[in-house]
Amino acid sequence: MSYVKNPSLAEQGRLNLEVAEKRMAALLEVRKRFEKEQPFKGLTIGMALHVTKETGVLVRTFTAGGAKVAITGCNPLSTQDDVAAALAEEENVLLWAYKGESNEDYYKFLTAVIETEPDITIDDGCDLVTEIHQKHPALLEKVIGGCEETTTGIIRLRAMVKDSALKMPMIAVNDNKTKHLMDNYYGTGQSTLDGILRSTNILIAGKTLVVLGYGSCGKGVAMRAKGLGAKVIVTEVDAFCGLQAAMDGHYVMRMEDAAPLGDIFITVTGNIHVIRTEHMEQMKDTAVLCNSGHFDNEIDLEGLEAMAKRKRRVRHYLDEYLLKDGRVLYIAGEGRLVNLASAEGHPSEVMSLSFCGQALACEYLVQHKGALPNEVITLPPEIDDFIAHLQLKAMGLSKDELTPEQIKYLSSWEEGT
Repeated sequence: MSYVKNPSLAEQGRLNLEVAEKRMAALLEVRKRFEKEQPFKGLTIGMALHVTKETGVLVRTFTAGGAKVAITGCNPLSTQDDVAAALAEEENVLLWAYKGESNEDYYKFLTAVIETEPDITIDDGCDLVTEIHQKHPALLEKVIGGCEETTTGIIRLRAMVKDSALKMPMIAVNDNKTKHLMDNYYGTGQSTLDGILRSTNILIAGKTLVVLGYGSCGKGVAMRAKGLGAKVIVTEVDAFCGLQAAMDGHYVMRMEDAAPLGDIFITVTGNIHVIRTEHMEQMKDTAVLCNSGHFDNEIDLEGLEAMAKRKRRVRHYLDEYLLKDGRVLYIAGEGRLVNLASAEGHPSEVMSLSFCGQALACEYLVQHKGALPNEVITLPPEIDDFIAHLQLKAMGLSKDELTPEQIKYLSSWEEGT
């Protein structure tokens, strides 16, 4: 049986799903074909994703293609309870999720999904796949394969490959250009600032904003912050990414030097404790700290708790920590994904691209059942290109085509200056 916090919210959830579908035309094109071809007939898809209205549109795409779907959240604070209530009422969907899950319920719900014996898994962060490998290895004989959509999850999967621990094929949907160069860049940039604004209502213009990490997510956050008038500092451990940040017009320095300067700090590294107590000791009074990486360990929250005389919730998912020297630091979204804890996650249009990737990756797994290695696999570029084509069409745009002369020229080597 499904579990949701408030079934009475289902009608609002259905309305939100309706609005999202109007903005996800590319994914709806995939759904139309799935309805005709039924690629997932007789299969169960187990999902650990953010239970948002956009994810709901993906769930409907799979059930339209013949699948049964068992879904739970991939983060304790990212579920939209109205959407969860609506999905739990739909045919061929089992759902266990609510916003504010306890750690116990989080893992209990992952187990509930696993107990449906899914043929395909879809993960954000790799917790579902890790649980299967560590606690339910017998299921690996049945699973066709899985998909992973996050940078953090791909890092974990590559570590599993290194340790010879991965026992199922995993498609790195995050490696699609239509995912990490769109979702991570445009989606994270906009939704992170949205989360900060909803929690704090702070004026971004004129502030010094420190972005920790300059991968695709960090680039998007920095771009949006600069556009709102912030002075952006980037901290990086990768020399080339630091160079890119400098060429993009941002200050680049070590975190120990940025700590006293920042008004707002945003972590997007996928690594642990990139903001530590020695940094917090140097921060300004009323500095705001938040995270847009997948897990809540990028900021040393335990260290901050030990430094604080008092902690209290002062606004929507904004916690005030009064330090022993009288300064105040604010944590938005409990140190979890601020764009989902404090706001609604990425806009529907960009998630349409990511979820086209998820949908077509699952179809690819079915088409190549038994033929794929137990490795981290990138989808063929033509699938990525097809997704981009669908989105251009959805936006009412078109691209040029090469002439026969141009095709010949690009495939030859004789002609020069």
